[in-house]
Amino acid sequence: MELSFGEMALIVIAIVVLFGPDKLPSIARDLGAGVRKMRGAVEDIKTEIMKETDNPVSDIKKEIDKIKDAAKDFNPMKNLEDELNNAAPKDSTENKPLIKPSEDDSYEGPVSR
Repeated sequence: MELSFGEMALIVIAIVVLFGPDKLPSIARDLGAGVRKMRGAVEDIKTEIMKETDNPVSDIKKEIDKIKDAAKDFNPMKNLEDELNNAAPKDSTENKPLIKPSEDDSYEGPVSR
């Protein structure tokens, strides 16, 4: 919406004629106060929207940082090495010679139906 200089002058003259020159400053003050309140309300809404949209992102960033910290301390090879070093024969089955199924009479093999 574009207003030319002539159209704006016509609007100003109409306002002066309708309300009178005495009330023109108070109307301008009230109009300015209304515009300031509207701008403030819009800024408040923008701020609330930015806070609401920013919180999930910051929560996700915190979770990612926690996972990164946990991953720094995790070493799967260390656990494997510890298990291999601490593994001791629990029973004497490791020392027994292995019997082949063909030599074992108790071995039945796969059962067919």
